[in-house]
Amino acid sequence: MSDSPRSVAVVGAGQTAAVAARTLRRRGFTGSLTLIGDEAHTPYQRPPLSKELLAGSQEPADAELLSAQWCRDNDIDLRLGAPARRVDTATRVVELEDGSLVPADRVLLATGARARRLPGVPGDDDRVIHLRGLDDALRLRELLRPGGRLVIVGAGFVGSEVASTAVARGVTPVVIEQAAVPLERVLGAEMGQFCADLQRANGVELHTGQAVSSVRTTADGVVVRTDGGLEVTGDAVVIAVGAQPNTDVARASGISVSNGVLVDEHCRTSIEGVYAAGDVANHRHPLYDRWLRVEHFDNANKQSMAAAKNILGRPVVYDDPHWFWSDQFGLNLQHCGDAHGWDRLVVRGSVAESDFIAFYLAGGVLRAAFTAERGGDVYAAKELIARQAAPDPRRLADEDVDLMDLMDESLEAAEAAPSGGN
Repeated sequence: MSDSPRSVAVVGAGQTAAVAARTLRRRGFTGSLTLIGDEAHTPYQRPPLSKELLAGSQEPADAELLSAQWCRDNDIDLRLGAPARRVDTATRVVELEDGSLVPADRVLLATGARARRLPGVPGDDDRVIHLRGLDDALRLRELLRPGGRLVIVGAGFVGSEVASTAVARGVTPVVIEQAAVPLERVLGAEMGQFCADLQRANGVELHTGQAVSSVRTTADGVVVRTDGGLEVTGDAVVIAVGAQPNTDVARASGISVSNGVLVDEHCRTSIEGVYAAGDVANHRHPLYDRWLRVEHFDNANKQSMAAAKNILGRPVVYDDPHWFWSDQFGLNLQHCGDAHGWDRLVVRGSVAESDFIAFYLAGGVLRAAFTAERGGDVYAAKELIARQAAPDPRRLADEDVDLMDLMDESLEAAEAAPSGGN
C-alpha cells in the first residue's frame, strides 16, 4: 500500500473528524477528503452541551468546529444526515445507508459514542433527555425554568455538570447515583466524597447508593423510582449513565471490536488502511500497557491528529497520558492519567478548601492526578506520569516542594538508571 493516499474518507463528523480533517489539510494532504456524518449539523464541540450552551451563554454557532464555507474553501466533501452502513474492507469503499458509495485509499472511523440507555425508560417523550447531541441540549435548555426541578440519573461528569448548570439557572437538581459516591470508579471513595460534598453544598439533592427501577412520565412531569424505595418527581429527567461506542459500522465491516474499535498505538484497526480515533477507539496504550477507551475532548483532539499523521504515512505513536477538565459549581476540576489499580492516594493542599491536587500511585509509580482549582499543577503531573516517575510521596504532599523540581529529579533519575543490554 502506498504511503501517500490520494483519497481519505472519515466516517463521522464530530470533534474527532473535524480535527482530523484540519490536520490532514494542514499537513499538506491535497487529495479527496470526505466527512460522513449522521447528524444534520456541521461539526460542533460537545463540552458546551452541558455547560455554556445549556446555560444559554452560548448558541449553536459558538460551538461550531467546521463551517460549511470552511469545508468548501478547503475542498472537503461534507455529507451530513448521511449515516454510513459499512466499509468494504477489500476496496475501502464506504457504503452509506442511502446506497451512495464513497471510495477511499484510507478510512478513519470517528463514529464516537451514543448515550447509554436504561431499560424501561420512555424513549419517545420530550421530557426524557439522553444528553449526547446538540438537539438534546437545546431541548433540555427549554425545560430549565427557574423554580423547577430536574431529575438527573447519574452523577458522573456529565450529570454533575448538568446539575451545576441547573443550579445556575435557578432549577433544583435531584441527582440519583447508583454508587456510594459520585465518580467513585474514576476517583475513588475519598475524592468521590469531595464531589458529593460539593454538590450538596451547592443545593443539589443528591441520593447515592440508589439504582433506578422505573421512569414514568405524567401530565405534570416525570416520576423516578429506585430499587431502594425512593420516589422523586421533576419537570424532566436527564439520563446520564455513560456512553456506548458506536461500533455498528465497524461490526458490519468485519473490523475487530471489543468495547470499541480495537486500535494499536498507531490508531490502526485490524484491517489495513482503516484507522479509528476518539470515543469509539479502544486503544492499546503503550504507557499503561492495557486497552483504554477514553471519552474526552482532549483525547479526541490528540488521537485524531495522531491518526491523521499515520494516515499520511508519517508514523507516530499515540501515548498521551490523557487529560480532561470539568467546570462545576464555580470550581475548575481537572484529571490526568489513568488511576487503574492505584494503591495510594497523596494529597497536596486542602480538600476542605477545594484547593488541592491528589496524586494516585500504584506500586510507587505516579499514575494519575485529580485537581480542584490547581490547573497549573497538571502539566507537571502529566509529565511525571508520562515518565512513569516514582516520586517520594512526602515530597509530593509538601507544598514547599516545586513540582517542577520533581520533574527534574525524575529526569535525572532516569538518566542515572543503568541501561539494559549485555
